[in-house]
Amino acid sequence: MAGAIIENMSSKKLVIFGVILLLFQALSFMVGGLIEEGALATVDVALAYRDDTLSEWTEMAHSVEQRELKCKFNTQKNYENEGRYYDCDLLPFMELGSVSHKYYLLNIRLPVHERKKINVGIGEVKDIQLVGIHQNGGFTKVWFAMKTFLTPSILIVLVWYWRRITLMTRPPVLLEKVIFALGISMTFINIPVEWFSVGFDWTWMLLFGDIRQGIFYSMLLSFWIIFCGEHLMDQTERNRFSIYWKQVGPIVFGSFCLFIFDMCERGVQLTNPFYSIWASDVGTELAMAFIVVAGICACLYFLFLCFMVFQVFRNISGKRSSLPAMSKARRLHYEGLIFRFKFLMLVTLFCAAMTVIFFIISQVMEGHWQWGSQKLELNSAFFTGIYGMWNLYVFAIMFLYAPSHKRYGDNQSGGQSSGEEIQLTTTITHVDGPTELYKMTGKAAQE
Repeated sequence: MAGAIIENMSSKKLVIFGVILLLFQALSFMVGGLIEEGALATVDVALAYRDDTLSEWTEMAHSVEQRELKCKFNTQKNYENEGRYYDCDLLPFMELGSVSHKYYLLNIRLPVHERKKINVGIGEVKDIQLVGIHQNGGFTKVWFAMKTFLTPSILIVLVWYWRRITLMTRPPVLLEKVIFALGISMTFINIPVEWFSVGFDWTWMLLFGDIRQGIFYSMLLSFWIIFCGEHLMDQTERNRFSIYWKQVGPIVFGSFCLFIFDMCERGVQLTNPFYSIWASDVGTELAMAFIVVAGICACLYFLFLCFMVFQVFRNISGKRSSLPAMSKARRLHYEGLIFRFKFLMLVTLFCAAMTVIFFIISQVMEGHWQWGSQKLELNSAFFTGIYGMWNLYVFAIMFLYAPSHKRYGDNQSGGQSSGEEIQLTTTITHVDGPTELYKMTGKAAQE
């Protein structure tokens, strides 16, 4: 039996996520006691905690797990090399959603039962090493500070945006509803519930975080499809959600598959932190297949989004042919709108590209111990940068597409030119759409 006391070194308990990998690095070679091909190590493990050095240990979890050994002996197997160690791959061992206690006790036992062939053919175990992966205190402080600051910021803009819509005499159009839903999903992922994991043993934090991120992914990907489509559809077709079911349907189905896959591992870990879908050959193959398929689908989505943005640009370029017939003030106004809109579409493509890259890397990171010698690290700056980019993008979309409750030049009898001069500095709200550009970009738009 092996025992290990793990101390949470952060006095403020800001290390909230932890992964421990088991390494049978010290398996020695003995002639006649070789490690068999595909040998299974049966591990009887228990996890307990306490918050001071005097109180009794409280058991958190207990389980009997099996892990397949993948070891190589780099020299010749003869009597001269007896006692040398095998080179073994890391094995997934334990994952905790929160680390709210001061001390943790980990007991590991390797029971041997020859008749049942338990731990037979695994060689001679000299030592067991544990490799811990955790979210350190410095990153956690930055992460908590960002969430605490961004939550009220996005919420204030969201309330302001919806108030602007309710002031209009017309009902909200589809694009405005989708932007509002995107703001809600961003607010939901911003809420700093991680603060409670500092003092409460919430083991479901990892699963809850994945669900929040999955909801935001679904809403963001659906928004980009509708955002581009609403600037392509005819005036009689736009503002109907049913038009986009062929594009949004696969996104919803893929998000549901993500949730099922996540529940297969994170859901079981709520009661058994030692469970891992990577522990079996079937689970490993399914997980690898899922990662590959998810990466391919993300790339195909980005290519399809690029095609839609290209169509939007081509549609706008066709509208520019009508600009020379306008007065100078109105032509300059529309040229400014078109330039700003094209810039927004390019920012959208950049945001989509970074999101797809982040999604693929994060999925690969889930199975990093399965990629052999290939090592992949997700920098904390990249992680916080993507999170900040999402917030800035949602903030900009709500701010730019918030309808104005004012009307300029609608019923002015003598001052068309003065109305056009006012339009140079504002984006006017019309009865059939949130902005003037929204009206102009329809295929059947009328001047």
